[in-house]
Amino acid sequence: MHLDPSVCYRAVKARDVRYDGRFFTCVKTTGIYCRPICPARPPKLENCTFVPTAAAAQEAGFRPCLRCRPESSPDLDAWRGTSATVSRALKMIEGGALDEEDVASLAERLAIGERQLRRLFQRHIGAAPVTVAQTRRVLLAKQLLHQTDLSMIEVALASGFGSVRRFNETFQMLYQRPPSELRRRATAASPAPEISLLLPYRPPNDWESMRRFLEARAITGLEVVTSKSYSRVIELRGLTGSITVEHAPKDSALRVAVRFPHLAALSVIIARIRRMFDLSADPTAISAALSADPVLAPLVAARPGLRVPGAWNGFEVAVRAVLGQQVTLQAGVRLASKVVAEFGAPVTQTMTIPGLTHSLPKPERFETDKIARLGMPRARAAALAGIAAAFAKDPHLFDPQRDLTEAVSRLCELPGIGEWTAQYIAMRALGETDAFLAGDVALQRIIAAEGKRPNAAELLAHAERWRPWRAYAVLHLWTSDAAASPISTTNTRKETNHALAA
Repeated sequence: MHLDPSVCYRAVKARDVRYDGRFFTCVKTTGIYCRPICPARPPKLENCTFVPTAAAAQEAGFRPCLRCRPESSPDLDAWRGTSATVSRALKMIEGGALDEEDVASLAERLAIGERQLRRLFQRHIGAAPVTVAQTRRVLLAKQLLHQTDLSMIEVALASGFGSVRRFNETFQMLYQRPPSELRRRATAASPAPEISLLLPYRPPNDWESMRRFLEARAITGLEVVTSKSYSRVIELRGLTGSITVEHAPKDSALRVAVRFPHLAALSVIIARIRRMFDLSADPTAISAALSADPVLAPLVAARPGLRVPGAWNGFEVAVRAVLGQQVTLQAGVRLASKVVAEFGAPVTQTMTIPGLTHSLPKPERFETDKIARLGMPRARAAALAGIAAAFAKDPHLFDPQRDLTEAVSRLCELPGIGEWTAQYIAMRALGETDAFLAGDVALQRIIAAEGKRPNAAELLAHAERWRPWRAYAVLHLWTSDAAASPISTTNTRKETNHALAA
């Protein structure tokens, strides 16, 4: 990725917040790297090297600044668009792909060679995949040191280090001091039952639209949405816990409370929360691209910072989408709530949040005969059972694929999933910013010009100008139509085309 030194330096001198997260400044004379908004006196231009990522800075031998704290910088997706493969690899690394596997396994999942993956990372990130994973661990550990009262052992485990010795050695090498000296306050006698963290984003953030979207689709027992927060049961590696997410606009962040019995899973949980709330979005770049279309311009101006709601995992989104086929939104949610109440595992004894009672049913619980008794067509129950069986056989079924086309094609091979549902899953679960539901009747109705509703091909052609942010265009159009009454579709295909049903 090319960075213009003169432009970067002007941003550093102005401490321009618009560039925070877009690059880091490596200072040759001090050996540290900083955010563009660092309060320290700007170094001379000849002493600066500019890199696109914190990983690139650390691979070059620079250590994080203790004043501007790079771990608090918003993590933006904008620079990732230069390589779809790198973007997908980063999502996998954030999900813990290199915590238990090696780079060769990661490359295999991406269907490319290991050497090619390393070359792509050097070209677009400026660092090797292993360095990216290591930087992720270091910055999370530093955040935990500043924001929690976890012990050093617990911080090491929670941030993904394999041992306390490795944790101490890494911090000594980077900061020339043990990690305990980076904590500027005394620790509590014992850790709290929950871990509370701030997850930064680049403003603006339309939190209210996100909250309303999730509230309208909240599954009873699995999720609780209030006027200020979103809570849900989470399950990972066979263990159950919960999360609560609130908006902290003064900090340009979301405040997250995590309750989970296994600290080593924290980094994966955080990555999933970031994807659920689309915290890596760059609203400035997205708005600039979509505002060029006169149809979208007023919608973007009305809701700056609108983000694409994600989900805890792809299997959950697939279940929601299939249950919502050919029925209204409310009917789909009621049906999903029945499935969770009937087949989900009770969790009331371990939950401290009223209303959270069950986890999402495990794939093996989806049996055609039993599901059909809840009041749905047997074909739909069979589709759910088939999807569950496929997911149980391949845990990476709903992971990011090599590209959007491949992801949609693979999903369409599952029973009961057509183009609309596949694009919906890609948008909400795989983080595909360019996913687009061309066959959605709601979108076709909203975009109708002079009373003439476009067909799927015509809408797809119109949406070319929205790339690579078509998923955000979908959300703007859906949100603008939120006041419309949900209707049942009479579509004769196996999947519905109506956005409100999912």
